[in-house]
Amino acid sequence: MKWKLVQNREEAKPGRILAVDLGERRIGLAVSDELGLTAQGLPTLIRTSLREDLERLAELARSHGVRLVLFGNPVNMNGSEGRRTAWVKEFAQKLQDRHGCEVRLWDERLTTRQAERVLRASGISRQKRGHAVDRLAAVLLLQSYLEANGATGNGGGEAR
Repeated sequence: MKWKLVQNREEAKPGRILAVDLGERRIGLAVSDELGLTAQGLPTLIRTSLREDLERLAELARSHGVRLVLFGNPVNMNGSEGRRTAWVKEFAQKLQDRHGCEVRLWDERLTTRQAERVLRASGISRQKRGHAVDRLAAVLLLQSYLEANGATGNGGGEAR
């Protein structure tokens, strides 16, 4: 096990991280434990309106003691910004501006495909997979962030 020396109080700031896999119809969600070691899926939100979606995410962040909201950044395989990157950035910025949540983008390449593969291999029906894939993609996104940034979950940069 690799230990990380905490250099300042900001790195040791307690609180959970909420991962968001933003889609046009659904929002996949996962939250870390207090120590930033594991990711657990939360129920998927069905999109309604921008205002209501932002309010529900802010309420989730408050109720879970979230210090950071992590949005999946849909970058292309070559690392360039994807078509939907601007849309995700705009949504994340609105959440931060309206509700004061700290937000960060994190590379989500292949998380949805990986989630679909895992669910297909597990034998879950096609109908149930549709609802579970967003949550699992958020879990995979958050777990990759936690692993890349150590136990404090405090990493630099917007993407891996």
